[in-house]
Amino acid sequence: MLSDCARRAGLPASTALRLLRTLEGSGFVARGADGSFRAGPRLVQLGATALGRQALVAMAEPALKRIVAATGESAYLSIAGPADTAIYIAMVEGTHAVRHTSWVGKAVPCADLAVGDALRGEVGPHGYVAQRDRAEPDVTAIVAPIRRPGGIAGALSLLGPTYRIDDDTMHAYGQIVSAEADALAAQLDAPPRPVAKTDGARSTDGARSTDSARSTDRVVSR
Repeated sequence: MLSDCARRAGLPASTALRLLRTLEGSGFVARGADGSFRAGPRLVQLGATALGRQALVAMAEPALKRIVAATGESAYLSIAGPADTAIYIAMVEGTHAVRHTSWVGKAVPCADLAVGDALRGEVGPHGYVAQRDRAEPDVTAIVAPIRRPGGIAGALSLLGPTYRIDDDTMHAYGQIVSAEADALAAQLDAPPRPVAKTDGARSTDGARSTDSARSTDRVVSR
């Protein structure tokens, strides 16, 4: 009830009512026929999204650790964010002395980035996007989408210094990342991804490859 809301918020009833009406108009609060207030559809949606992210992080952490164990390069889990961005929601740092580094919560623009292509599902039949950055040629990204029924839940990324990732290594790492993404997709009940034919090719054998994007992360040495 309005009186309860005002008392708990420590606000005059008129101020509380004005704020509640604003929240109601935005879908964050819903008012019942008896005058009581409850969580609105927008707030419920946000809560479900937050819980879903937590579940995805818990599911993906073993995969991130396996990617790092197999390659030594840093691995990330990202999801689509606002204003055409991707947000890192989990990461495991690489084990090499020189490795890529960033942080959880960082938002990167999706435009012309491998992670943007992956989150849009724009990948080749091998299931990953490989990118060498012309603007910052020291960074190479290999990204695979985590499919879910009806869309993309997120993306797994491997990022490392370009000098350490030649075409053969890029292909091998792409297979590792896409296999982990496919395993997560299976846990989300996504249909199996069609298996690409093996023809002995490497960085252009069905992986979507791009080299024109800009990276805002960095390679560091410890």
